[in-house]
Amino acid sequence: MTPALSFVIPLYYSADTLAPLVKEIEALSIEGGHELVLVNDGSRDATAGVCRELLRDARIPMIFVNHARNYGEHNAVLTGYRHARGAYIVNLDDDGQNPPAEAVKLWQHAKREGLDAVYGRYAQKEHSVFRNLGSWLTNRMTDWVLDKPKGFYLSSFRCVSAFVAKEVAAHDGPYPYIDGLILQVTQNIGALEVHHAERTAGESGYTLRRLLRLWLSTFVNFSVMPLRLATLLGLIMAAAGLCGLLFVFYLRYTNKGPDYGWGSLMGALLVFSGTQLVVLGLIGEYIGRMFLTVNRRPQSVVRSVERAG
Repeated sequence: MTPALSFVIPLYYSADTLAPLVKEIEALSIEGGHELVLVNDGSRDATAGVCRELLRDARIPMIFVNHARNYGEHNAVLTGYRHARGAYIVNLDDDGQNPPAEAVKLWQHAKREGLDAVYGRYAQKEHSVFRNLGSWLTNRMTDWVLDKPKGFYLSSFRCVSAFVAKEVAAHDGPYPYIDGLILQVTQNIGALEVHHAERTAGESGYTLRRLLRLWLSTFVNFSVMPLRLATLLGLIMAAAGLCGLLFVFYLRYTNKGPDYGWGSLMGALLVFSGTQLVVLGLIGEYIGRMFLTVNRRPQSVVRSVERAG
């Protein structure tokens, strides 16, 4: 029987936080039943062992998917979508900061309003200052890049219909960005204010490197705006250079102004050379991702799938 709701949890060094979270999900009363999909994304601690212990004592249908190595949160969520069977699927973090009861509220809101996707909007976030700043910048950037309502908050705490999950999971590129994929499928989305709890144990794996990787996936995979911005920057620099050249000719013609020597010349060269390198690097990022996609770099590799219930 198809469960009414599937919980998908990507795991990365989650041994200390997982068991209480799973027990809380098992204790929920869901009309139509619910299941749990755990995706271990290359953790090297005891996460896999904890998952197998939970599988043996499972009180609801449970699936444990083990990635061969670490591929990233969005890749792990897509793996979870592919194994989930629910009419709706909610994915939440492994650190206990997304209470399962709040996930049920997202699901109920999606059903009641007939929405394809519902995002959790936090009244107060319990993340670090660095992570809050990164989330704020990411949402401001997606206002420009993605086809979404301006100011709409995209969080990793989301509930989607099985239809949307199926369409999103069909994407097999190596650099997925789930929110961009969802917005390519539907604009029938909504948001609901939810509670954000404090982290129960451990430290966040949210780093500057992961943030930059997310930004690149957002910009490069779902928009040509960076290329247009590079073109605009090139035109501005070319116009500035032409104006500067005309001004120098004017000063020379009227015998005015100071002498121009090596320093000013090197400064101008550094500005223009730096701009060219930035544009070339941006174009190279596009070409590199196209190359990896054409050569079928795997989005993820599943080592094993274990089931209970």
